[in-house]
Amino acid sequence: MIDYFERCKLLFDYIKVDKYLEARNGVIHLLHDLKENKIQYDELINHLIREVGLYQYIDDETSNWNDRFAKESFKVDTGAGFQTIHLEQSSVLKLLLENKNIALSAPTSFGKSFIIDAFIANKKPNTVVIVVPTLSLTDETRRRINRKFGHEYKIITTPNIKISDKNIFIFPQERAIHYSNIIEEIDLLVIDEFYKISKVNDKERAVKLQEALIKLDNKSKQKYFLAPNIKSIVDNPFTEGMISVEKLDFNTVILSHHKLYNEIKGNENLKEKYVLEICKKDKNLIYAALFREISILQELFLNKYEDKKDKLIVDFSNWLKTNYDPEWSFPNLILKGIGIHNGRLHRSITQYQVLLFDDEKSGLDSIISTSSLIEGVNTSAKNVIIWSIKSGQGNNNLTPLSYKNIQGRAGRMFKHFIGNVYELVEPKLKDSDNIQLSIEVDTSLIGGIKNESYLSQISIERQQVAEDNINKIESVLGEGMYRYLREENLLASNDEELIYKICVELRDNYVEWKGLKWLNNDDPEKWWYILGKLCFLNPQSLRWDSSRDNNQFNQAKKFIQILSKSWSTSLPNLMIELKQEGLNIDDFFALEKRICHNFSGYLNDFNNLNKIINESDFIDISNFISKCSNGFMPSIVLELEEYGLPRMITKKINYVKVIDFERAEMNIEYAIKRFHSVGKDKIIVSSKEYLDNFDIYIIDNFFENI
Repeated sequence: MIDYFERCKLLFDYIKVDKYLEARNGVIHLLHDLKENKIQYDELINHLIREVGLYQYIDDETSNWNDRFAKESFKVDTGAGFQTIHLEQSSVLKLLLENKNIALSAPTSFGKSFIIDAFIANKKPNTVVIVVPTLSLTDETRRRINRKFGHEYKIITTPNIKISDKNIFIFPQERAIHYSNIIEEIDLLVIDEFYKISKVNDKERAVKLQEALIKLDNKSKQKYFLAPNIKSIVDNPFTEGMISVEKLDFNTVILSHHKLYNEIKGNENLKEKYVLEICKKDKNLIYAALFREISILQELFLNKYEDKKDKLIVDFSNWLKTNYDPEWSFPNLILKGIGIHNGRLHRSITQYQVLLFDDEKSGLDSIISTSSLIEGVNTSAKNVIIWSIKSGQGNNNLTPLSYKNIQGRAGRMFKHFIGNVYELVEPKLKDSDNIQLSIEVDTSLIGGIKNESYLSQISIERQQVAEDNINKIESVLGEGMYRYLREENLLASNDEELIYKICVELRDNYVEWKGLKWLNNDDPEKWWYILGKLCFLNPQSLRWDSSRDNNQFNQAKKFIQILSKSWSTSLPNLMIELKQEGLNIDDFFALEKRICHNFSGYLNDFNNLNKIINESDFIDISNFISKCSNGFMPSIVLELEEYGLPRMITKKINYVKVIDFERAEMNIEYAIKRFHSVGKDKIIVSSKEYLDNFDIYIIDNFFENI
C-alpha cells in the first residue's frame, strides 16, 4: 500500500500557484504508482485528475458527480462514438472548428491525430487531404480513418482512383503531387510530421513535401500541420498566416530517463548485458540506426535467448521461411520474441510485426528499429532503448529533434503512465529543449511558384539562380517545356543538373540509344546493354549499397532480369538464382525497392524528356517502366501489400481463380469490391490446399481492415 494523501496535498499546492506542469507530472506519477499497487482511484484522485486537464483518466465509478460531468463535457464525436479528449486537445479542436489554420507542436503522447478524427466527425467536410511521410504511416492512418468514416467517405490512398463527392485522401508527398491537378478544392489539408519539410530534418523527403504543399496550398480552405517537439518556427512561406500552437509541456505520459552510459563507459560487453536484461520483460523498442548495428543485436539475441513456443510467432517464423528464404536468419530471431523494423522489409512483414508487438499475448515483445520507428509507424512501448545515436544518414548523429521523437515512443496512455528511456550511449546533444524549425524553399521549386506570398520571402538572387537553371534546360527542351513538365507533374526528379545531363545526352547522342527498343522485348537477356547505358548515365538510380564496388551495377542489372519472373516464380526460387549472383535476401529487399521507386522514376523522367527532344524518332519505354514500378507483377499486387495482403497470398488466390488479379480493369477499388462479394470464407476454402496457419491469420486481419 502507498500513502498518497500527502502527495495529493503537494500537488494541489502546485495547482494553487499555477505550476500545472509539475502538478500534471506528479499526477501521472501517482497514477502509475496506484496502478502498480492495484489501488482504485477515489474521489480525491479523480478531482486531481480533473484539475490538471487529463479528463480521459477520470474513473466513472469512483468520481463524484461534478468530475463526471466535467469528463462528459469534454466528450466529442470522433467517428467511433463519443470519446473524452483532454484540455489542450479541446483547445486545438476549438480553433480548428472556428476555421483557423493551425501549426501544432506537441509531444508524441498528446493525441494530435485524434483531433483530425474529431474535426471530420463534427465539421463533416467534403474533402480532406492527409499527407504523411511514408507508405507504412499511410496504411496505418487509412485503417484508423476507414474504421470510423469508411461508410460516409471514399478513402483514397493509391493513384488512379476516381474521386467521389466526399473523399478523404491519405498518402505520402509523392502521391499528393500526383493528385494535385485532380483535386479541385480541399476543406482541410493536414500535413503530419510537418518538420520533415526542412532538409535539416529529412534530406530525402523535404523537397517533395515542399512541392506537394506548394501545389495544394491555394486549393486549401483550411490547414492543420502537426509536428512533435518543435519549440518555435522561423518565418517561412509555408506557415505564413497560420497560428503556431506550442503545447510541449502537456504530456499524457511522462518519461523516466536511465543514463546507463555513465556505467557502461564504452564497454561493449556491459552494453550487451544491459540490453539482454532489459528485453527479458515488458515491451521494448530498440533504436539502432545502422544495418551493421542491427546485425550485431540480431546475433546477440540469437545466441543468448531461448526459442519461444507461442503459437503466433512460431507460425510467423515458419511463414517467413516458407515464403522468403529458408536460410534467412530473421525468422529465427522472431522465435526469440524479437522483431526488426526498417524501411527495406516488405510492408506486410513490418505491418504484421507491429500487429504482433501490440498484442500482449503474441510473444513478440521487442523490436529493433532504424529511424522507421519514428517515421513509419505509430506504436509505442513501456521501454525505449537507445543503442546508437547515429541517424542512419552517412556517419551523422541524430538531430535533437529526432532523438526526442524516438524517446517519445516510450509510454502509452492507460497502459504505461511512465515510459522508460534507457540510454546506452551518451547523446551529446545541444539545446534539445529549444528546437527551432527553419525551412528554406528548394531552388528547384522556385521557378514553378506563382504564389506571391511564397516568392516575396525568397531572395531575388535565389530566384535568378532558379531562372538560370530553367533557361539552361529549356535551351534543349524548348521554351516553356520544362515548366510544363513540372506543372503537369511529369518529372519525378528535382535534380536539375541530372535533368539537364539527360537532355543533352538525348539531343547529342540519341543515335547511341536505339537499343531502348530492346526494353520492349520479353527476353530479359536483351535488356543487358541498354540497362548498362541507363545506369552509366545516372549511377545513383541503381546504387543500393555504398560499401560495394562498381560490380553492384552488374548485380543490379542481373537482379532486374531475375526480378522479371516475380509473378511466375516463388520468392524462394528467385533467391536461389540471386544467391548465384552474390545477392542475399537483404539485397533483394534493397534492390526491389530501388527498382520500383528510384529507377522507375528515373526511367519515367528519361522517357518524358525523350518524347519532347526526339519526337519524330521516339522509342517509348513506358511499358517497361510500368513493369519496373510494379516489381514485374500486376499493379494491384503491391497495392494490396499496402493494405496488408502479401504477394504470396495474392498469387495463391489468383492461382485458384477465385479472383483474377490479371484483369486489365483491376485496381484497388475493384479488388476490394471483389473481396467483399466473394467473401473471406470462400477465399479460404478455395485456397485451403495452399494456405498455412499464418496465411489464414493474415487473411482474417486483411478482411478486418477493408
